[in-house]
Amino acid sequence: MSNLSAHHPKILLVKLSSLGDVLHNLPIVWDLRQRLPNAQIDWVVEEGYVHLLKPLLSKEGFRGIDRIIPFGLRRWKKDLFNVQTWKQFFAFRKLLRQSAYDVIIETQGLLKSALVCALANKSPDAVVAGLANATEYSGYEPIARYFYNQSVQVPTQCHAVDRSREVMSSALDLPSLSRIEAPQFYPPSFANDLQASSLEGLHQPYVLCFHSTAREAKRWSSENWITLGQEIARRGVQIVLPWGNAAEKAVSIELAAQIPGSLVPRAFSIEEAFSIIAGAALTVGVDTGLTHLAAVLGRPTVEIYCDSPLWKTEGYWSENICNLGDMQAPPSSSEVISASLSLLNKSGVQT
Repeated sequence: MSNLSAHHPKILLVKLSSLGDVLHNLPIVWDLRQRLPNAQIDWVVEEGYVHLLKPLLSKEGFRGIDRIIPFGLRRWKKDLFNVQTWKQFFAFRKLLRQSAYDVIIETQGLLKSALVCALANKSPDAVVAGLANATEYSGYEPIARYFYNQSVQVPTQCHAVDRSREVMSSALDLPSLSRIEAPQFYPPSFANDLQASSLEGLHQPYVLCFHSTAREAKRWSSENWITLGQEIARRGVQIVLPWGNAAEKAVSIELAAQIPGSLVPRAFSIEEAFSIIAGAALTVGVDTGLTHLAAVLGRPTVEIYCDSPLWKTEGYWSENICNLGDMQAPPSSSEVISASLSLLNKSGVQT
């Protein structure tokens, strides 16, 4: 740390995806900036998640991330034999190699992210730090360790935020920051300064219900969503049922048919999601990226865990977040209703 403090170190963060994982990696930007205010901090991320990082881009009067380097692997894999694909890959590599990094912090533990570390330009004594071991219920590829010169052992049951902070602390030879300093995700006033959403059909106050997730076992039952929705709707609060694909839209339509005054909105982007979530009186959702976005924005949020462990991603940094359920132990509709009404009252919505 002392050697790094003596100059303006160049630091590369490698966390490619997915939505929730990128969000839970954000606190290390603030940790780094607090200790190395003059550092160059760049981040390689899948191009679909660039908007999650834009609020942290350095600008006049604010130092956050200096460069976001978009990575198009998901798109490139679909068209490997196209000349344009390889032109785009070499353009990415050129951008990645513009700086010689003193510290590379890779918090994903996958071969694809380790290969980004290998491609990066490095100073002669660069530290390349990454995970030495898997944590329960998380993807991990042991071969990734061979691309680091500093492998960091973390507890097998380790919250996603704490895991990233452990790797960062080790890379800079700092004491562990996990649960000592509260994590920060976005600038304090960011959520309050967002413009109101112009999503058609949206009425204040409204509650967002993120019922869908990539893994079926993590879903809360439709019957529970209907019970919750009806209970909130009869108090004059609009239920909004977003979706991400055709199958999810069909579920939203099915739920909306039984919840008076509810809205199945048009599809919206991650960029639009900021305003939509910030304007909600409450977000209720299963263990999925957009629910975690509400939590990291500090908005009133009920997180529902049905088939994933609470310790892995629970929002522990705000009294505005209520975490319910656990691994193979979904909460009852009455538990979620009680938590939802409590948070609505706390945010000024009379129920």
